[in-house]
Amino acid sequence: MYLLKKKPILNCFIIFTICLIARIIEYFVIRTDESILSENFLHKVFGIILLWTILYYAKLKWRDIGFNTKDVFSGIGKGLLFGFICCVFAYAIEGLILYNMNHSFKLSFYATGFSLNNDMNQQTGIVFIFLCIIFNIINVWMEEGIFRGLFTKILEDISYNTSLFLIAFLFGIWHLVMPFRDFIEGKSSISNLLVMGIGYVILAGMMSIKWSLLYRMTGSLWIGLGDHLFNNVISNLLHVVSNSEVDNMQIVRILIWQILSFVIVLIIYKLNYMLVSNNIKLGDKDEFIKK
Repeated sequence: MYLLKKKPILNCFIIFTICLIARIIEYFVIRTDESILSENFLHKVFGIILLWTILYYAKLKWRDIGFNTKDVFSGIGKGLLFGFICCVFAYAIEGLILYNMNHSFKLSFYATGFSLNNDMNQQTGIVFIFLCIIFNIINVWMEEGIFRGLFTKILEDISYNTSLFLIAFLFGIWHLVMPFRDFIEGKSSISNLLVMGIGYVILAGMMSIKWSLLYRMTGSLWIGLGDHLFNNVISNLLHVVSNSEVDNMQIVRILIWQILSFVIVLIIYKLNYMLVSNNIKLGDKDEFIKK
C-alpha cells in the first residue's frame, strides 16, 4: 500500500489507463455489445481481476475499499430504494411532458445496453433480462470497486475535494469511449462528438460525486452500488415508447433522474457537515457515518 500512496495521483492514472485500454479493446475490437449479449462486460471482468490483484499485493482486504461485510443487504436495499424513488419521479415527469405534447406513450420492457443516443440492440426474453442484470452487477462491482473504492483509498492522504473531483474526472473520461467510437465509425459528426462527450463527462462526473459522497457518509460502497445498479438495470430494461419512437426523451429523463438524486445526496451531505461543524454530538466517526 505504501507504494500506491507514494505517488497516489500517478498510480491512479496508471491503473485507470490499464482499465481504459482494456475497455477500448473491447469496444473497438471484440465488440461484445454488438453480439447477441448486447453488453461490453469483458473489460469489467478484467477490471475486477486487476482490482483483486492490486488488493492482494497491497495486502488490502475488500473491506478496506468499502466492501464491508456489515449491512450488505440493507445497504444495497437502501440504494435500490433510493434509485427507485428518483426513477419514478423522472419517468413521471417524462410522461407529463409527452402528455402535454399530445403524444401517446407506453412503457416497454426489454434488454438493451445504455447509450444517450439510443443506438443499441434490443433483446427480449427472460434469459436476456437475467444476463442484463448479471452484466450490470459485474459492471457496478468493477466501477465502484476501482473508482470509488480503490482510488479513494489511494488518494486518502490528499485533500478530499481534490480526490473527489479527480475521481469524477476519470469516471467522466471513462465514458467517452462510446461517443468516440460512434465518431470514428462515421455515425456522428465532430460537433455531435463534442456535445455527447461533454454530456457524458458531466453526467458521469456528477454521478461519481454522488456515489463518492454516499461512500463517505456511510463508510461503505453498498448504498452507492445499489443506486448505481438500479440506474443501469432500469436504463437497460424499461423504455418509453412514444409515437412509435423508443426513448426519444431519454436524455431528459436521465438528467432529471440524476440531478434529483445528486441534489438529495448533496443536501444530506451538507446537513451532516453542518452538524459536525457546529459540534452537535454524533459520536465517533463510525457513528457519524451511520447517521
